[in-house]
Amino acid sequence: MLDSALPVAVELAARRIYLIRGRRVMLDSDLAALCGVPTKRLNEAVKRHANRFPCDFMFPLTVDAAWALSGV
Repeated sequence: MLDSALPVAVELAARRIYLIRGRRVMLDSDLAALCGVPTKRLNEAVKRHANRFPCDFMFPLTVDAAWALSGV
């Protein structure tokens, strides 16, 4: 039997996916929240295990892109 929480988790994740530079991306803070860890720890783990991720797994946002995502 499927877990009834699964569709909610998928929906929560889907709402946190943005289109930036023509690619679907998720902010590190959103991914960390879904994983239940602080953003700092997520970024440390990715840096520590960089060889396990594709080269384009992470990229910095421009100030304008970050501003646009903040909804201000």
